[in-house]
Amino acid sequence: MRSYSAKKTINAPAQKIWEILTDPAGYSNWDPGMVRVEGRLALGEKVKFFTKFSPEQAFAVKVTGFEPGKKMVLTGGMPFGLFKSERTHTLTPDENGQIVFHTEEIFSGLLLPIFGRTIPDLTNSFEAFAAGLKQKAENS
Repeated sequence: MRSYSAKKTINAPAQKIWEILTDPAGYSNWDPGMVRVEGRLALGEKVKFFTKFSPEQAFAVKVTGFEPGKKMVLTGGMPFGLFKSERTHTLTPDENGQIVFHTEEIFSGLLLPIFGRTIPDLTNSFEAFAAGLKQKAENS
């Protein structure tokens, strides 16, 4: 298993943050690593992410978890769990009335030793994603 994550405290209502996270057309305006997102971010929907890391290749995922204002899970990979990626975004209120945004992606599966070698260190891109979301939510 391999994982990457980032966490930011955001001074904005959870609903505003959720609206930003579920607006595919807006990602390229605040996520510095995103070229575009195709599809609808809703339970059971298939979505394609096109990143600056690999702009010609779509990262296809399915929305497998969706609790409005709280949690979204995006799952991708190969059949039979040979290689799996699962990215989870959570929004949790803290004691000061702010929202703690946490994003984590876990890579797993029998073929992880092979495909894992092609996955770069995503720490900076996860931090940039969380920082971009924070800035967008607090300044809009």
